[in-house]
This record gives sequence, structure tokens and C-alpha cells, in this order.
Amino acid sequence: QVQLVESGGGLVQAGDSLKLSCTVSGGTFSTTVMAWFRQAPGKEREFVAGIGRSGTTTYYADSVKGRFTISRDNAKDTLYLQMSNLKPEDTAVYYCASRSGTTIYPTEGLYIYWGQGTQVTVSS
Repeated sequence: QVQLVESGGGLVQAGDSLKLSCTVSGGTFSTTVMAWFRQAPGKEREFVAGIGRSGTTTYYADSVKGRFTISRDNAKDTLYLQMSNLKPEDTAVYYCASRSGTTIYPTEGLYIYWGQGTQVTVSS
């Protein structure tokens, strides 16, 4: 059974940085496309960033481009999201997700496995 566990969330001030991690067990991490999504209160879950199996291909939502960096360590079965220059509008529960195949899609319905989420709160 594949399990995804996020960590690293917390309360920070605007302009601060934070790094999220997602550890995957029970599957073959290196063969999956990984992504981060987020859901703010009262809003639908949205795509944040995705990364290909080898880590060389990445894809970002316009709202985080230039501020967030997605990466992965296939030797540690771990996905990361480095967030810099955080804004209050980045406040959300952040989820990692995985899918088989080779294409990064910004569509949550195409991801099979999900973590439980980690809360990120950015104060102004």
C-alpha cells in the first residue's frame, strides 16, 4: 500500500521561507510523477507544482513561479517544496500526490495517491 506523508508546515510571516517534505512508502517512488497541490479555506484544491520521474522536468502554477521550487530525492523516496517570499495568499493545506506515467498534469483527478496534508499559514 502506497503511503504519502507530508511534513514541514507551520506558521510563518510574509516574506519568510519554508520547506515541505513528502515521504513515500510502499511503492516505487522513482517511477512516479509527483506534485504538490494546495487548498485554501473555502476554495477548491489547486495545482502548485509538479516534477517528472527523474527530477529534470518541472512545472509550476503561475502564482508560485519564481518563488517555489519543487525537487525530489529518489534515493530517499522524498519530494520537497521549497517556498520563498511567502505571501498571506499562500495560506493553505498543502498536499503531495503521485501518479504513474511520465507527464505532469495540473489536474488533481489524474493523481492516484495523496498525503493527508500539512498546514501552511502565512501572516501579514
